[in-house]
Amino acid sequence: MTANLVLRQLRRRLGNIGDDREIRVRQLSLSQLEELGEALLDFSSLEALDRWLSSAQSLSG
Repeated sequence: MTANLVLRQLRRRLGNIGDDREIRVRQLSLSQLEELGEALLDFSSLEALDRWLSSAQSLSG
């Protein structure tokens, strides 16, 4: 799963996600992108995406 695909899915689900979030998504590893691709199906807000990204960031570094 590529970052481009995940970003398209996020935009379809949540609308405009903003440049900062897009950069954060593009910095994810392949396994994190796969996890996000599944998790985003449950997202109903940008805040859910922010929480997921913060959690992924704290786990990776």
